[in-house]
Amino acid sequence: MVDGAVARVLVDSPLPQLDHLFDYRVPDRLAGAVQAGARVRVPLRTGGRIADGWVVELVDRSDYAGTLSEVEDAVSTVPVLTPDVWALARAVADRAAGNASDVLRLAIPPRYVRVEKSWRSAPGETGDLPAAPPPISGFAPGLLEGALARGERIALRVDPGMRSTPSGAWVGAWAATLAEAAVNVLASDRSVLIAVPDHRDQEQVEAALADLVDPRRVLRADARQSGAERYRSFLDATGDAARIVVGNRSTVYAPASRLGLIAIWDDGDPLHAEPLAPGVHARDAALVRREQSGAALVFAGHTRSVDVQRLVELGWVHELAPARPVRPRIVLTGRQEAAEPGSARIPSTAWREAQRAVAEGPVLVQVARPGRVPLMTCARCRETAHCAACGGTIAVPADGGPATCTLCGTTTSGWRCPVCEGTSLRAATIGATRTAEELGRAFPRAKVVLADGERQVMRVGSGPALVIATRGAEPVADGGYRAVLLLDGERMLLRESLRVAEDCLRWWSNAAALAAPGAPVHLVGVGGALGTALATWRQPDWAVTELEARRALRFPPAVRVASVTAAPDRVAAASDAARRAAPGVDLLGPVHLDDGLDRAIVRFDYAAGKAVAGALRAEAVRTATERRKPVAGRRPQRPPVLRLRFDDPSVP
Repeated sequence: MVDGAVARVLVDSPLPQLDHLFDYRVPDRLAGAVQAGARVRVPLRTGGRIADGWVVELVDRSDYAGTLSEVEDAVSTVPVLTPDVWALARAVADRAAGNASDVLRLAIPPRYVRVEKSWRSAPGETGDLPAAPPPISGFAPGLLEGALARGERIALRVDPGMRSTPSGAWVGAWAATLAEAAVNVLASDRSVLIAVPDHRDQEQVEAALADLVDPRRVLRADARQSGAERYRSFLDATGDAARIVVGNRSTVYAPASRLGLIAIWDDGDPLHAEPLAPGVHARDAALVRREQSGAALVFAGHTRSVDVQRLVELGWVHELAPARPVRPRIVLTGRQEAAEPGSARIPSTAWREAQRAVAEGPVLVQVARPGRVPLMTCARCRETAHCAACGGTIAVPADGGPATCTLCGTTTSGWRCPVCEGTSLRAATIGATRTAEELGRAFPRAKVVLADGERQVMRVGSGPALVIATRGAEPVADGGYRAVLLLDGERMLLRESLRVAEDCLRWWSNAAALAAPGAPVHLVGVGGALGTALATWRQPDWAVTELEARRALRFPPAVRVASVTAAPDRVAAASDAARRAAPGVDLLGPVHLDDGLDRAIVRFDYAAGKAVAGALRAEAVRTATERRKPVAGRRPQRPPVLRLRFDDPSVP
C-alpha cells in the first residue's frame, strides 16, 4: 500500500500487455502540473524507456505493495481526456478485444503547443458565446421532438428531396431535419454530435445550421481541417458550453458537455467503418456512448441498414417515419440489349426523358466507375470475366486495343467462361469519362459536368446541364435534378460482397433523393425485389427480408464475427479458446494466407461477445509476451503475430 499523490496512467502503446492502468507517484515538483485527463510522460521498466500516456485519475493511495516509479514529466496541463471519452474508449476497446490507447488516438487529435497556449489565454467560455437559439417546433416528423426529449434510440426515415435555406442555399431535406433536431436539443443547453460519411454531407449539414444557430456554437471535426484547426475545435469541445459538433466517423468520440443527441446519417456507408485498430464502427461506438450518457440516438437515412433493422426488430431502436411519407417518381427500365445510336446505352424511355428534362434544368446520370475503361463480362451469362492466368479482371485499355487483364496484361485470346462455357465478351460498364464524352456529342447544346473522385463538384446551378457522376459523388443541384438516370445497375451488383445489394439500394436511393418533386428517376436494368423496394420506396421491407436470409445462414449482422490471423498453431489455439469461452461459437476456416499465416473466422451470438472478446484478448496478450530463446548462429526470429478484428467488414 502506497500513500500520497498517485496518478493512474494509461500508457500510449499498441502492445496488448500494456493495455491497463499503471500507478505512478506524483513527485512534489509536478504536484500542480499533473492533472486528471492530461498528457504525461512516464518511465517503463523495460530498457529504461520513457513513454507517453494519459492520466485517467488521481488517487490518494495505491494498492501496489512495492515502490512506485515517478511521473517523468507533465506534457501539458490541459485535461484533454474527459471522463466520458475515457469510459467510451475503454468500453469499445473491450468489445473489440483492442487497446484503449488505439481508440484514444482516434478520439484525441495530436497536440499543437501554439494552439494550446492560445486557447488557454482566451478559452471559449460560455459567457463569450451567444445564447442558445430557441427550440424549433413542428419539424418533420413531428413525433421526433418528444423522442429527443426522452432520449430514445430512433431509426429515422427522412423524406427525399431538396430544401432551400433562408440564405438561399439548397440542401437535402435530411440535412435540414437533422439541423432542426440539433438546434432543438441545443436550446435545452445540451450538446449534439452529428456524424456523416464525407465532406459533401458535412457541407449540407453546416449550410442548414448556418441560418439556425450562431456559427460559434458549431464545431467541425474532419480530416480536411489542418492539424491546428482540428486541435482547436477539440479543445473548444472540452469546455462547459453546449455545442454542435459535425464531422466524420470520429465525431462520436468528441468531448461534449451534457450530451443530448448523437445523430448518424447513412450508417450503412462504408466510410463509417473505422479501418484503424481496433476497427470499431461509428454505429457501435454511438450505441455504447448512448447507453453511457443517456442521450438520444438517431440513425437517419433514406434506406435502412440491415444492422439497424436488427436493432429495430429487437425493440432496442424505435422506428420513426413521416406521417405522410414522400417518395420520388421511380421508373424501372428494363435491360436493353442494343443501345440506340448515340444513346450511350440509355434505353429509349429514359433517353426521351433526359432530352426533355435537360432543356429545363440539370439532369443527373449516375455511373458505376470513373475513367474510360469498360469492364468485360460474359455475353451469355453476364459473369464478370477473369483472366485465366492470374484471376484478374478483364477490361479494354484506355488507348483501345483488345481486352486484356488489368493485372498481368494477358490478352483474352481463347477465353472461355467457367460458368456457362461462353466465349464472347461484352462491356459490363463504361467509365464516367467516356460516358460524358458520348453524352456530350448526343447533347451538343447542354453543358456537361463530370463529377468523380478526381473531379469533385459540390454543387451545380439550376440551369440546363448533364451531370455525369460516379456513385456517392453526385453534386447537389439547386432545386433538385429535373431527371435522374441510374445506369450500370447490373455492373454494381456484380461486386463480390455480402452487402452489395444493400450498398446498391443505398446508392440509388440517395441519388433519387436529389431529384426535384415529380422528376422521373430511371433505374436501368435492375428489377426483382431490389428494384421493387426502390420503386415503392419501401427499403425497410427489403431490409427485413435480407436480415431473415442472413439469420438463416448465420451471417452478420445476425451474428457477430471475429477474424483471427496468425501462424497455424496460434490460430488453432485462439479458436479453441473462443469455443471454450461460450456455447454456440463456431469456426469457419482456417484458410492459408501469404507469409505462412492462416486466417479463421469465429462466429458467435451477441450475448457471447464479452466472453469471446476476453478469450481472444488473452491469447493476444499471451502471444505478445512469449519469449523465444535465441538460437546460436541463426538470425533472430520475427516476433509472433496474432491479429484480431471484430466485426470485420471484409468478412465474409
